Amino acid sequence: MTHLRSSTFALRATADRSSFGAARGASYRGVGRACLAVAATLRWRVAFTVVVLLGGGSSVFACPVCFGAEESSMIDGTKLGVLVMLGILFAVQGAFVAFFLYLRKRAKHIADIDFDSEWSELQRGSRTS
Repeated sequence: MTHLRSSTFALRATADRSSFGAARGASYRGVGRACLAVAATLRWRVAFTVVVLLGGGSSVFACPVCFGAEESSMIDGTKLGVLVMLGILFAVQGAFVAFFLYLRKRAKHIADIDFDSEWSELQRGSRTS
């Protein structure tokens, strides 16, 4: 009877190992396929970038309004627009920083109040003892 149980266990263990190996191999094949897909995409992107940089020349780096233009009112307006957008960006970021500093100050103040109230309770408890 014990021989039958041990052989049944051995068969189950063998079946489990073989199915585990098959599953593990399948997952490795999936990872390999994913790596090949990423490598192919990367190759296409690099090739496209090289073609654009070599084929486009310097006209790729500037818009038609600014490329080779004299100082005009359109260029001045563009520069002013960029400065306004930077000003708005820094104002919003400054507001976030100020808000978090306010929260930090408020949390510290509340922690100090809690500490003072706990300390006064301990002082009262030691006087009554």
